[in-house]
Amino acid sequence: MKNLLENNENLDPEDWEASKALMHKMVDDAFDYVKNVRDRKIWQNMPNEVLETFKTKLPKTPSSSASVYQELQDNVLPYPMGNIHPRFWAWYMGNGTISGVMGDFWASILNPNLGGGNHAAHKVEEQVINWIKEIIGFPETASGLLVSGGSMANYSGLTVARNVKAGYDIRAEGLKENNLVFYGSTEVHSCNTKAVELLGLGTKGLKKIKVNNDYTININALKQQIALDKANGLQPICVIGTSGTVNTGAIDNLNAIADICEKENLWFHVDGAIGAIAMLSNKVKPQLNGIQRANSVALDLHKWLHMPFEAGCVLIKDSYEHKNTFSLIPEYLEKNTRGLASGDNWFSEYGLQLSRRFRALKVWMSLKEHGSEKFGRMITKNVDQAYYLANLIEIHPDLELLAPVGMDIVCFRYNNGNNTLNELNAINKEIKLQIEERAIALPGYTTLNNIYCIRCAISSHRVTNADFDDLITHILSIGKAISK
Repeated sequence: MKNLLENNENLDPEDWEASKALMHKMVDDAFDYVKNVRDRKIWQNMPNEVLETFKTKLPKTPSSSASVYQELQDNVLPYPMGNIHPRFWAWYMGNGTISGVMGDFWASILNPNLGGGNHAAHKVEEQVINWIKEIIGFPETASGLLVSGGSMANYSGLTVARNVKAGYDIRAEGLKENNLVFYGSTEVHSCNTKAVELLGLGTKGLKKIKVNNDYTININALKQQIALDKANGLQPICVIGTSGTVNTGAIDNLNAIADICEKENLWFHVDGAIGAIAMLSNKVKPQLNGIQRANSVALDLHKWLHMPFEAGCVLIKDSYEHKNTFSLIPEYLEKNTRGLASGDNWFSEYGLQLSRRFRALKVWMSLKEHGSEKFGRMITKNVDQAYYLANLIEIHPDLELLAPVGMDIVCFRYNNGNNTLNELNAINKEIKLQIEERAIALPGYTTLNNIYCIRCAISSHRVTNADFDDLITHILSIGKAISK
């Protein structure tokens, strides 16, 4: 038999010491990048010559790791989204932590699949989920799963709600009649609409209930809609309460919703992507009373817990129904009583994914390093800063607060009293864009009652009151320059 030349090629470094030295430089640079974040522009447009570098063809031959790193330094690092900067108030995102970075680093080195199996990473995720249950006030018997973020967490919780409350084996038989109905306020996050659509109920399967002046769900309107739908032959199955709406940070009356769900035998789901983790804050926790009565809760840990993306979590009070909704064990995933494939509760049985990243390690390391009480203090600090900003707005005659401060979200506009609504909307949009383009800060925006708002979602653990003083100074200066 003819001998074949063995191929011993692999993807390890050809020079381990040179690769280690480059990695050490990257770590040093990364620490400086975060430490000196205020010294760089929060955001800037990419010039054409940089954009062209992202249009090159597939690389077929090797480049040195040093040259690849140089490209990263030249064409990626100077053009960030800006969300690790203390003046990022646009979309609701945390800053990240160094311990979280270390956790992600080691998660990539270990590179386990958290679908299941008998190994330490599985135990770390179990422990992190138990900690989150403790934070929310769920029983030890509840189940949970770390997911990519609030969208998947809400989808998972609403899937269990549909399957439990449909009244028949929906996994086996599919949707018999499309008469199942979910409820949420008009301020409910769009991911819940997507979830209900994907669950086969269509957009009409989520009834949007009007809100009060503080943007919380109107409880009487909710009761009336449920009664009307039942009278018309529909089957109400779930109410989605929101603990921190994305527009204004409003917290629904969770106890009132829980009472309705108990009376009507409905599933109570809380979209807590923004605010549920604020159970760690002594200032916010009383406003979240009732969340512990939910059947399921969705959380985002890459928001106010500052985990590096991605890190979401869903908690389900009834672990049997959670597992019964997603569990499917083919022959290649059958468990053993011994060895790597042993263990009862594989995470692949509690969600859609079989391949799952080791998300729990960064959470585990960050909570162990800082302690939950410190995270709670950071949340309280942001809430206090929101009211500090609101006070700056209220004391100036050319600024106008447009909604009650919800936790840490402030909606306002420039208004010197000389312009129409359309003119004010255009002026405030221009102010927002100039603040962004001048790299002063990255405020967000939304529209409330046809009014364009400058919206600051304050979730940075690095921000100071002086940042808001500077923001207001620039808004007033730009507003005066471009308005009548």
